[in-house]
Amino acid sequence: MNKHKIAIVGTPCEIMAASKLQHYTDSPIDVKLGLFCMENFSYKYFGNLLKEYDLKMDDIEKFQITKGFVFLFLKTKKTVKIPLSEAKRIIRKNCNICVELTSETSDISIGSIGSDDGWSTLIIRSEKGEEIVNGAIKQKFIEVKDLTEPQFKLLNKLAETKITKNLETIEEREYFARPVLYQRNKSDDSIIKEISQSNFLDLKSNVIDVGACVLCGACEYICKDDLISIDDTKPRLKGTCPPDCHACFTVCPRTFIPENLRNDNSKVIGDFIKILSVKSLKHTQGQDGSIVTTLLDYLLTNKIVTEALIVDKDEYFAWKPYAKITNDIDEVVKSGGTKYSVCPVFKPLRNLKGEVN
Repeated sequence: MNKHKIAIVGTPCEIMAASKLQHYTDSPIDVKLGLFCMENFSYKYFGNLLKEYDLKMDDIEKFQITKGFVFLFLKTKKTVKIPLSEAKRIIRKNCNICVELTSETSDISIGSIGSDDGWSTLIIRSEKGEEIVNGAIKQKFIEVKDLTEPQFKLLNKLAETKITKNLETIEEREYFARPVLYQRNKSDDSIIKEISQSNFLDLKSNVIDVGACVLCGACEYICKDDLISIDDTKPRLKGTCPPDCHACFTVCPRTFIPENLRNDNSKVIGDFIKILSVKSLKHTQGQDGSIVTTLLDYLLTNKIVTEALIVDKDEYFAWKPYAKITNDIDEVVKSGGTKYSVCPVFKPLRNLKGEVN
């Protein structure tokens, strides 16, 4: 059993990878805080888009996407807004086959859709998540109110829009013989059989080469021989896969999904226990009510988890995200705010491999 109990913050695809790691391995991940996500942007192409506005990444204090625009809050205190329709051209291609808005396999999902300014919409999905939220309310880390019916309908509408649009993209891809494995309706027995015959080469041909890789880093983390490495573009193999290892193919969020984690898209925001509108009573530096920061503060303060796996900004490349593990609440607070581009979030877990009680 792992001596680490880690809280991870991630987008729907990253949370699915975390859920598959829990399903198939002795994972150090204990609590999953999932983010709402319509899509992510390429860091490189985002920089190119900013040049068209005579801006660079280092000019920006904060990003926010809302009401059809990308809002850029500059260090000069000015605000620039870019129509989301224009920013669509820098969306990472793998996002166009994602049919999940609200991180459905998390313990708690958090996002701004539906709630008033300064508040977050919070979806409790598991008994563990419910216990965390109740504890955070009791200790006055957060305050809550009910989500109104119109707010709930808006959340469902946007989730359904994402499903409908991206299912069309999936259909187009599969017309050209590019299988989208994670959407396949297969039994667990059938999945295990497929896994037993698959390795990195199958991952490469079915996920990486067809533009479905989400760069989460689960494959890099799980490789017991450290043969997989990820740069800014895609996972690469250094050497030859052992004949009896299928780990990377197993835990990838874009390969087959086990039955207990799968949503057939009929429930547009997945299964849940309760939906609330939530505001932090502790922090104001983050985004969407600072709820992610506040929940991590609660988890670390009460020693419910040993560390948090978070995404911070690179010190030398403005707004370039990188993942780290920390138990320092000040570091959690500093990392607050959405980066809107991706990095291998599971990379820091490599340093924990082999650590057991």
